Amino acid sequence: MSTNVIQTPIIIGCDHAAYPLKEKVKAHLIEKAIDVEDVGTNSDLSVDYSDFGAKVASQVSTGKYDRGILLCGTGLGMSMVANKFPHVRAALCNDLFSAIMSRRHNDANILVMGGRVIGEALAGEIVKAWLETPFEGGRHQKRIDNFENLERIEQRLGEKLENHMPSDNG
Repeated sequence: MSTNVIQTPIIIGCDHAAYPLKEKVKAHLIEKAIDVEDVGTNSDLSVDYSDFGAKVASQVSTGKYDRGILLCGTGLGMSMVANKFPHVRAALCNDLFSAIMSRRHNDANILVMGGRVIGEALAGEIVKAWLETPFEGGRHQKRIDNFENLERIEQRLGEKLENHMPSDNG
């Protein structure tokens, strides 16, 4: 691995369908001297992916971790969950090009992969590319700023809706 790889700690989580691949990815990160916070799951027993997606995304959202990795069967569910959190830019990347572009143009801070879609070797290459690829900034920063503006609008809209909801008091 090149010296460009980030050394910041990574938070990682998965569901039962991706548990074996998560263990391989985690070992790969540890081998590269990257600190890993594993929030589970820790077996192949059926769990709700949304619980583990929320654990990772919330920690990236608050800034406790700069980057995270999520895995589920296809990667779709984890992507949907993670992108519900402010400041999260989760990218489903089951190929190298998507991994590189998710960092280069979108400054993705959570990598999502499908444990039933890709194998161990490809997952390792995707993680490597994702960790080594810097964000280009420039014209792409304006687009990231637009994401942040949309999050603020969504938050204000949610507050307005809450103020107009009927009370439970009857």
